Amino acid sequence: MRPLIALACGLLLGVPTSLTAQRNTGKKQRNVIFILTDDHRFDYMGFTGKVPWLETPNMDRLAAEGAYLPNAFVTTSLCSPSRASILTGMFSHTHTIVDNQAPNPGNLTYFPQYLQEAGYQTAFLGKWHMSSHTDEPRPGFDHWESFFGQGVYYNPTLNINGERIEYKDSTYITDLLTEHAVDWLESRDKDKPFFLYLSHKAVHAEFQPARRHKGRYAGKKIELPPTYEQTKTGAWRDLKWPEWVADQRVSWHGVDYMYHSNIDMQELVQAYCETLLGVDDSVGAVLEYLEEEGLDEETLVIYMGDNGFSWGEHGLIDKRHFYEESVKVPLLVRCPELFEGGQVPQDMVQNIDIGPTVLAEAGVAQPDDMPGVSFIPILTGDKDATKRDKIFYEYYWENDFPMTPTVFGMRTDKYKYIRYHGIWDRNELYDLENDPHEMYNLIGDPEKQEVIQTMLDSLYNWLETTDGMKIPLKSTDRPRWGDYRHKGEY
Repeated sequence: MRPLIALACGLLLGVPTSLTAQRNTGKKQRNVIFILTDDHRFDYMGFTGKVPWLETPNMDRLAAEGAYLPNAFVTTSLCSPSRASILTGMFSHTHTIVDNQAPNPGNLTYFPQYLQEAGYQTAFLGKWHMSSHTDEPRPGFDHWESFFGQGVYYNPTLNINGERIEYKDSTYITDLLTEHAVDWLESRDKDKPFFLYLSHKAVHAEFQPARRHKGRYAGKKIELPPTYEQTKTGAWRDLKWPEWVADQRVSWHGVDYMYHSNIDMQELVQAYCETLLGVDDSVGAVLEYLEEEGLDEETLVIYMGDNGFSWGEHGLIDKRHFYEESVKVPLLVRCPELFEGGQVPQDMVQNIDIGPTVLAEAGVAQPDDMPGVSFIPILTGDKDATKRDKIFYEYYWENDFPMTPTVFGMRTDKYKYIRYHGIWDRNELYDLENDPHEMYNLIGDPEKQEVIQTMLDSLYNWLETTDGMKIPLKSTDRPRWGDYRHKGEY
């Protein structure tokens, strides 16, 4: 049982005080495999055609035999907050894991805990990176394999159910996790439904492909985005972009000083895509196992990224901001028994929908503290399917990466509104239908002021009704500039 103080906090947040899962006894308890990747951009897969030379046959298969949801978004484009939103079904300001350092408040329930109560056997393998950097087993999983923090690509140490095991001989983390995931599937209790959470380190920087893939894309180049040059030429001023965006060009997350190095962006993209190939092999191995066991028709397979990634848009790399390539993630869903393949629905979904989707397919009632919805009805053609007409976004300023300010935003199919907090700069409004590259900031357009006011009202209404009007500051041990000033080290 959770501590009384945690239960009290749960009552305030509307969190159930009991983990007893409410079952729909008439619902089949479907097996589910959830595959999560790190920093995988929504359109960097072979079938999208975004990168003509990128080959991802197994992801292509997921899309062809299932569905590709091109309008899948995270609520916060950063590892820990996004992963917390996936596991709790909550917004960042509600679960309060707002950055990569923020601790778990102690009152959170992860949706696999409800699956356990409903008779599922559950397993987590891979990168946790949420609320702390330890590798200790977390609630909700019968089988646990993880590593400290970001982990390493080669020769990792895994905490397997409390025992740390070192791997040598150039063991590659993506392959190792996949092998162990399949081993767990093979050794599971065949009389119980299962939920597997396979969480890859890839494709997080510093990108390191498997040896068999290294050099595959040497010399290949991507087409630079339309907004690549504007912060260099000064055109951003006429386009009414915020000054902080232009200032980032020569920074850790800018194209002229990426990760404080002089490496060419095209070389980074090549390494990124080569690293992604190992993940595609992993998807293939999982699908192959399901076929061999005769489970491929009935098992729900979900592939998703924890946040997007910029490759030169607005002169930026990486994530955190609310531009499309940062906030959009790949979302592939396959289950032939449930719905026909080849679907590309344009409906907006978010990472807070993962928990409700899995619980619905397990026949478990959705807890009141989860504002998301299952997206399966969209794929099955249910006329009563809940569909979003807007999504919300939040990002909180980080001491480690002070270049990006606190961001709140709202997006509809037509417009995107971005509002900054704690910085003297412009806000942003983009007409996504006519300006998909988010080049022309319309924040000062007299004809758009009513649209801006309506979106601002919706944004604040969202924050007010979800207990989001207070920035959840967290005490951390990170150094401040003042800590160095007296030492002459800054």
